[in-house]
Amino acid sequence: MMCFPDFPYPDDYPNFMHHSKIQEYIEAFAQKKNLLRYIRFETLVSSIKKCPSFRVTGQWEVVSEKNGKQESTTFDAVMICSGHHVYPNLPSDSFPGLDKFQGHYLHSRDYKGPEAFKGKRVLVIGLGNSACDIAVELSHLATQVIISTRSGSWVMSRLWDDGCPWDMVYVTRFANLLWNVLPSFVSDWLYVKKMNTWFKHENYGLMPLNGTLRNEPVFNDELPSRILCGTVSIKPGVKAFTETSAVFEDGTVFEAIDFVVFATGYNYAYPYLDDSIIQNRNKELYLFKGIFPPLMEKPTLAVIGLVQSLGAAIPTADQQARWAVKVFTNSCTLPTPKEMMDDIDKKMEKKLKWFGQSQTLQTDYVTYMDELGSFIGAKPNIPWLLLTDPQLALEVYFGPCTPYQFRLMGPGKWDGARKAIMTQWDRTVKPMRTRAVSEAHRPQPFYDLLKMLLFPLLLLSVLLLFY
Repeated sequence: MMCFPDFPYPDDYPNFMHHSKIQEYIEAFAQKKNLLRYIRFETLVSSIKKCPSFRVTGQWEVVSEKNGKQESTTFDAVMICSGHHVYPNLPSDSFPGLDKFQGHYLHSRDYKGPEAFKGKRVLVIGLGNSACDIAVELSHLATQVIISTRSGSWVMSRLWDDGCPWDMVYVTRFANLLWNVLPSFVSDWLYVKKMNTWFKHENYGLMPLNGTLRNEPVFNDELPSRILCGTVSIKPGVKAFTETSAVFEDGTVFEAIDFVVFATGYNYAYPYLDDSIIQNRNKELYLFKGIFPPLMEKPTLAVIGLVQSLGAAIPTADQQARWAVKVFTNSCTLPTPKEMMDDIDKKMEKKLKWFGQSQTLQTDYVTYMDELGSFIGAKPNIPWLLLTDPQLALEVYFGPCTPYQFRLMGPGKWDGARKAIMTQWDRTVKPMRTRAVSEAHRPQPFYDLLKMLLFPLLLLSVLLLFY
């Protein structure tokens, strides 16, 4: 689900890889595509400014620095690909008394391993993926670990139906259609029911304040069992720190704290770019489809990777970059500034409904990928596939929305895309079947979804009889 769309992972790689495997894969991709000669490592970009002739040429002056020497270069276009995990957010001002705390505190970015925390009492602030990973790892060595969370979160397992990777089952075109067309009370009921299939979140102190919002869940297979065993405890937000303890919003106190780990996320900023270039309204970057500044005289700047969804980052960035290049080379034309601004406002309203906070970077993965694919002619044409290749069409629609789907047709078409899609479950199962005892079981997401929908559809039918 996370590979480049024309470069599948080796079939002996595990489904959820160690970061060293990801690095091996990216290096192999760079070598295969002969990209290393275009990369300038250990080089700082100091500034990006419009050239004096920008209104005519759309060119940029980029000042870079390496080994203390600066160099200015003119480029026809610029992509900003630094993502949104850039500057650690350490909200020390939000916690009264932290300046008097005598223990140690650090941001999760500076956490490198559990050894220094052996036998210590640790408070982890936050309930995202980093917070949960750190708390679970520390719980094997630390004396006590407490997680403090203001809002709670859904916690999901990587293993879903029949032990399949969650995203291979959940991120499908059919499931995406259901979430978008079902009445909100039905989709909300289904969402909460699915999230509570593994364990009841309210019993573990993890229940989100607004459980129906589609905020990004946490993926951690160990956290519930660590809570069940008492090695990790969940507490509400911290009201204040003393010299040695933390006072929580419910009045309870965690005494004799040795370490506080702030897993409080990141901020993003562009210090090398003038603020007027990327319009910012109410601390929100205004970008068409999360990529293009809508008020540029020439569309020669794109922001890549500044979105977040229940989908993989690599194929998303790949799709964004493909579109950006076509705009840069005048193969695609952007809408008018007004049309782009109207689209941004419309998307913001939808984000408020689904995710509850307007500044979120979250977006719906399948819908977003299809939007970008439509601009470059790479969106799969399901009716056409149904007429010409029914087996492939069913796999594309009901199966996982793997990146290969966006190389089936249009510019950048890859001849191996069909085979990659038709064999994707074989490659998923292979690294696990190191002891083959019978034929591998392939999931049937279509039938599983039908069974899951049976009750709410019956309920809806009964309700309609009374109107």
